[in-house]
Amino acid sequence: MVPNVSSPHRVDHRVRELDTVDIVDSSIGATVYETSDDLAILQALLDRSAATAGAHLRRVITPERRLNASEVCSRLTGMSLLALATVTADGRPLVAPVDGVFYRGAFYFGSAPDSAKFRHLRSRPYVSATHLPGEHLAVTVHGRAVPVDVQSAEEAGFRRALLEVYVPRYGPEWVAFLDAEAVYARIDADRMFTFCVEAEQRAPVETEPIGANSEKDPG
Repeated sequence: MVPNVSSPHRVDHRVRELDTVDIVDSSIGATVYETSDDLAILQALLDRSAATAGAHLRRVITPERRLNASEVCSRLTGMSLLALATVTADGRPLVAPVDGVFYRGAFYFGSAPDSAKFRHLRSRPYVSATHLPGEHLAVTVHGRAVPVDVQSAEEAGFRRALLEVYVPRYGPEWVAFLDAEAVYARIDADRMFTFCVEAEQRAPVETEPIGANSEKDPG
């Protein structure tokens, strides 16, 4: 979500009050926010999703092409552009690009309160989203979008993450944009699938066979 503000290369240090229980990546400005508990929950989601995938998907996303939870988080720092699908009142899918921020093991995204996507979500919260920077990497989630209040104490950590991502890009004016014009939602994923060509260079992901008796989704 690109605001209509100037983009000086200065940063207002008043907004960089990060109380991170985070891991800071070696690349400049790349922060991984997940705790060990977050990583365990995310890994369980990845394993459960892989175990219940359809035959076609399992042929494409082989174990050596899957990312583990730590690898997912390290690749999704900063802003991750998403193709987000919502559902219209007459059941048609509608896809739009949105800025995604991966925080504490989940994708968050924002838009304007009067956007078509947020109108859809108020009545039909189920979404699918894919981060696809190129044919080498894809991260796809299916679930429901849950509104979050970036002004609330409960979401203070996410708000600080947003400031860390966007203030260096757009300057301190972005804070006023966030407070006046933006709404956000978190995708609570039921399924998450990852595909990474580079992952084939390392050893296969080793996981327990979760949900071996679950009904398989069509691939």
